Amino acid sequence: MKSSRTLETSLVSNFEEHVMLAVVRTGSDAYGMEVRRELEKVTGRDVTIGSVYITLDRLEAKGLVTSARISAKEESHSRRVFSVTPLGARSLAETRSVRDRLWDGVELRGLLRPVRS
Repeated sequence: MKSSRTLETSLVSNFEEHVMLAVVRTGSDAYGMEVRRELEKVTGRDVTIGSVYITLDRLEAKGLVTSARISAKEESHSRRVFSVTPLGARSLAETRSVRDRLWDGVELRGLLRPVRS
């Protein structure tokens, strides 16, 4: 079956998707530590700041996010703030579409069993 995806967009990994969504959710405050806090708040999992920055750098190299240095509000140093590019938004949409198509028709009820303690 031929893919309808354009060569411009690419699917992103699960963690890349999470990071990009955290960037969108944090808006103008999308610097590394705030993205990490959003990920931890939403997922309930510990996330290392290193994994966030490595992923942001990889996404920026792919053209899916962009960054800019801005002056921090009450601090003397600047922050690198990220935003999702139009290509990144298309990649997120395509990733979601593929995930939704994979889930369509899947019934887990028969596979789920009570966990015994």
